[in-house]
Amino acid sequence: MVADRPRERQETWVRRFHPGSGATAELVCFPHAGGAAAYWFPLSASLSPEIEVLAVQYPGRQDRHREPPVTDLHVLADLLAEAIGEPASRPRVFLGHSMGASLAYEVAARLEGQPEAAPTLLILSGRRAPSRWRPFHEPLDDAALVAKVRALGGTDADRLDDPDVLELVLPALRGDHRALATYQDTPGAAVSCPVAALVGEADGEASVEDVAAWRHHTTGAFQLRVFPGGHFFIADELPEKARFIVGLVRDAGPP
Repeated sequence: MVADRPRERQETWVRRFHPGSGATAELVCFPHAGGAAAYWFPLSASLSPEIEVLAVQYPGRQDRHREPPVTDLHVLADLLAEAIGEPASRPRVFLGHSMGASLAYEVAARLEGQPEAAPTLLILSGRRAPSRWRPFHEPLDDAALVAKVRALGGTDADRLDDPDVLELVLPALRGDHRALATYQDTPGAAVSCPVAALVGEADGEASVEDVAAWRHHTTGAFQLRVFPGGHFFIADELPEKARFIVGLVRDAGPP
């Protein structure tokens, strides 16, 4: 039974919507603040069967809604590194959007000493580089927090009009907002794998310059891609994004 524990631990944190034993690579996807694993279902469907998506499920949402949210990004990264840090038998790429990009980076940094478990590529979307991020002290009541989420748009925003849905998602939103408010990266830390940074040209949360600064946080190759759209550009024109991601994963090669 001991040998099964890593798998059981991973299944607590990862959702596989389209399992594919024949997939040539795996893409570990980290959701945005307030988001859940299901956000990545459409991308998983688009990439299957060539690439298997492992969608991260944070505590405090959907099937983990009874668990308290983790309100410290470093603690959450520690837990994720332990849960998904098993050796990979195929190329492994991390994709994170918004808060998820910071988590993907922090988890990758924690796996630097484990080449067999570390990602071959980081795809970081809609997120300022750590060097362009500062902790903030912006106390928001529930109404202001929901208004901020609505202003950003995205597929989750419309669901907030449903009182029952709002009651379920508010604890996760509050917890993630608290985690972001206090987040600071580890000074001097960098990853060695290549980084592809993606940004929407009209993103009010992360400017092109803010996202381009990720180049200073890797000793590997770096590329920047600017797309039309705002903060949730990654969900727009999904077939185009899927083709682009497939190309990145193919170029990442074996671990």
